[in-house]
Amino acid sequence: MPRSDDIILHHYDASPFSNKVRMLLGLKGLAWQSVVTPNMMPKPDLVSLTGGYRRAPVMQIGADIYCDSQVIMAEIERRFPEPLADVGPSWPINLWADRIWFQHSVAIIFGSLGDKVDPAFIEDREKLSGRPFDVKAMAAAAEPAKAQWRAQAGWIESALTSSKTDFLCGATATIADLAAYMNIWFLASVFPDMASDLLKGFDQLNGWRASIEQIGQGERQEISGADAIMVAAEAEPAETTPGQAEPEAGLGMIGEKVIVSADDYGRDPIAGELIACDHQRTVIRRTDSATGTVTITFPQVGFLMRETTKGA
Repeated sequence: MPRSDDIILHHYDASPFSNKVRMLLGLKGLAWQSVVTPNMMPKPDLVSLTGGYRRAPVMQIGADIYCDSQVIMAEIERRFPEPLADVGPSWPINLWADRIWFQHSVAIIFGSLGDKVDPAFIEDREKLSGRPFDVKAMAAAAEPAKAQWRAQAGWIESALTSSKTDFLCGATATIADLAAYMNIWFLASVFPDMASDLLKGFDQLNGWRASIEQIGQGERQEISGADAIMVAAEAEPAETTPGQAEPEAGLGMIGEKVIVSADDYGRDPIAGELIACDHQRTVIRRTDSATGTVTITFPQVGFLMRETTKGA
């Protein structure tokens, strides 16, 4: 049975955002518990923990839940600062890789898969995004997306060449490298030959890629979703400070009932009591019959918060 201080990662192996977190666990040399969650709904164990948030990955430590890879990586860095991984422009690079570059990866992969994409997966992603998951449109966009994808990979090549360093922020790998690597891993995991073709001529990048692939993913042990629920139910949330005095970040609503939701896709409303808020994080507390009382942490960037009295 996992302990209340164990890292539990709710993820699935093909998830690029989960892979980024797994690699940070490897960079830190950490042991962690793995709960493989389905890549489609239903996800009863996960949504019990999160109050409805369904995207992967989610990290759990006892009764403290962290939603979105951005805040998960920040929390890993806070708890395990050695080796230092939050260096230079790590978070802007992470946001670029998550949003702009990732959209071109999606168009290439699913446009190239075409009618091989599971209809159930298409239906699930349409519900997740609130818009059509149009594989035919992606197929039409796949070739132009390849040019966009290679151009962005070229930024990595240029950065490594101009800085004359092994990694984007110096001599050692950081969050910036893991974030930038995510889309290369994602494309190569489905179409390895295509990824190699799109990266031809990028000698610095390919050397950098090989170095990152040596990092590994830490020490992984499988547990069940029921085990993770039991850990949460038997634990108490950690003490959380309200944050700095930043009314513009929502501090004035501490103690109020709020709803938090993603601003891009998977906008499931997560309701709870606001207990902490600053310029980087929003933390709510909620109670579920299965998990007991938990805290759920979201990043500020990419998530919106509102009081429940202002409309659900």
